[in-house]
Amino acid sequence: MKISQFFKGGEGRKENRLAFRAGSYSLMVSALVLAILVVVNIFVSSLPSSMTKYDISATKLYSITSNTKVVVNALDQDVTIYWIVQSGQEDAVIENLLSKYEALSDHIKVEKRNPDVYPTFAQQYTSETVMNNSLVVECGDRSRYIGYDDIYLQETDMYSYSYSTSFDGEGAITSAIDYVISDELPQLYVLEGHGEAELPSTFSQQIEKDNMEVSSLSLLTVDEIPEDASCLIIYAPQSDISEEELDMLSDYVSDGGKLLVMSGPVQDGSLSSLNSLLESYGVTVTDGIVVESDREHYAFQAPYILLPDMTSHAITDSLIEENYFVLMPISQGLTVEDSSGTVTSLLTTSAYSYSKADAYDLETYEKEGGDTDGPFALAVSIEDSSGGGIVWFASSSFLEDMYNAFSSGANGDIAMNALSSLVGESEAMAIRSKSLNYNYLTISESTSSLLKATMIGIFPLVYFGIGVYVIVRRRRLQNEKG
Repeated sequence: MKISQFFKGGEGRKENRLAFRAGSYSLMVSALVLAILVVVNIFVSSLPSSMTKYDISATKLYSITSNTKVVVNALDQDVTIYWIVQSGQEDAVIENLLSKYEALSDHIKVEKRNPDVYPTFAQQYTSETVMNNSLVVECGDRSRYIGYDDIYLQETDMYSYSYSTSFDGEGAITSAIDYVISDELPQLYVLEGHGEAELPSTFSQQIEKDNMEVSSLSLLTVDEIPEDASCLIIYAPQSDISEEELDMLSDYVSDGGKLLVMSGPVQDGSLSSLNSLLESYGVTVTDGIVVESDREHYAFQAPYILLPDMTSHAITDSLIEENYFVLMPISQGLTVEDSSGTVTSLLTTSAYSYSKADAYDLETYEKEGGDTDGPFALAVSIEDSSGGGIVWFASSSFLEDMYNAFSSGANGDIAMNALSSLVGESEAMAIRSKSLNYNYLTISESTSSLLKATMIGIFPLVYFGIGVYVIVRRRRLQNEKG
């Protein structure tokens, strides 16, 4: 009896030792796994956000474009971005964007400036009222202030007569970086003296954002176009230029100069002298206004507000890729023939278009005898053998703020792309702001009723039927086994 108790006691102690060893082993494994997890977590937290966060937003709100990468990766000077914000008031989208700029280049440093701690800091950069989450970009002696309302833009939606909000942080910051590191900025001259209209506000703001300086120029007061001119702009002239001015423009282009023209039909007289500038390149301007009879090539039930086809080109490719449409209202038709230079038709009408010579005295949009058959080019890009260039838009109205809004900004974008291609600032082509509005799915009443019936009635009945079938089948199997 005592011997059996001895063996039982020995077996119990052996089982206790085995259990202790198993428990110790489990504890050690758990501690090791926990330590590995802590190390992995510390390692991952030290990685840049670009490697740990992924942008799945529809507008790529948390991503930056290739244009920004080109500008930032080319930096050879130190740039400081001051983030003016009170503690606890940091905007998450701006914070994410700034972290991406820091991750792209060792030359970029972001520093916070709390206005409660540094109340006079922003006054050395701007006289405006500074809001939280405003920025200052600085490099050496050059700086640019970016207000909060320059980052979050509110624009009028011409379709719904409401306001839409968009985020333009990337465009504003990249433009500011390009500005503070540039010693010389492109110089634009805008022709005057022929009843030209002022550049539309939206287009002017985009020029300023892309760091181009603008001055006015009258050819009557100079002997030649200034040597520092990166491009000469002719916008909506109402009267023709003189022969002397034509010679100056022709010599300017043939000597390598760049010319951006936005000229359509005029109510009184003609612009035959200005239009003859195109003739040496095999392009002729048709008198009158182009009208479309193909419904897919005009907008708003107005046959003179044209929706042209776009040809692949550096100026148009970004718009084609994003499925944007350019509106060309009140346009003249351009006919492209064989030429000594390289001519590309950027925008073209359908084969069912025609030009009505009556222009502003139209009585009908229907085709009549004497109308000139299309198709026409509405915009052309010309490369002169000397290296000079011309981009010509055959409408004086397409850049007006109303038509630019109707095109969702595509009109302004194509004009800026044309200007950037002439000036040679390909990286400065427009970085579009990113919409913050919700896109709602609109369905018909019949579809809505069908979905309600399916979700509320059919699906629950199907699930209930499946449940009853499973229960009955299980009970049947249990009865058969019993």
